[in-house]
Amino acid sequence: MVNLELKVPPLAVWAVFAVAIAAAAHWLPSANLPLPGRRLIALVALLGGIAVFVAGGVEFKRAKTTVNPLTPEKTASIVSTGVYRLTRNPMYLGMATALLGVALWWGSAPGFLLVAAFCAYITRFQIQPEERALSALFGEQFITYMSQVRRWI
Repeated sequence: MVNLELKVPPLAVWAVFAVAIAAAAHWLPSANLPLPGRRLIALVALLGGIAVFVAGGVEFKRAKTTVNPLTPEKTASIVSTGVYRLTRNPMYLGMATALLGVALWWGSAPGFLLVAAFCAYITRFQIQPEERALSALFGEQFITYMSQVRRWI
C-alpha cells in the first residue's frame, strides 16, 4: 500500500475535493439541497476560509519558518502567535472552511460529506505526521503547545 503521509501537497488535496464536490452536485442533482441564501453564506465561508489560511501563512513568514507542509522537519520554530493561539492548523482549517463554502455554493449534500472526508484525510496524512515531526524536533515545548491549543478549533 502507498504511504500518503506528507506526500501530496494539501492545496492539491483541497483542489481534488473541491472538484469532487462540484462533480457530485452535477452528477447527483437530486442530492442537492435548496438552501435559501446559500450562495451568500457560501461566499462568506469561502472568503473566511481564505482569510484564515492567509493569516496562518503570514504568521509563518513572520516567524521565518518553512511554509512547506511536506517538510515539517525543516521547521525553525513553533508558531503560537496570531491565529495559532486559537488553532494549531489554521491553514488546514481555512481550507476546510473554504471547502464548506464550495459545498454550500452547490448545495451539495454529498459535498458536506466530502468536507468531512477532507478533514479526515488531512488529519491522518498531514497533521498527525507533522505533529510527530514537530514533537521529535521541539519535544516538551511542542507537547505543551498541543495541550494548550486545539488541533482544529
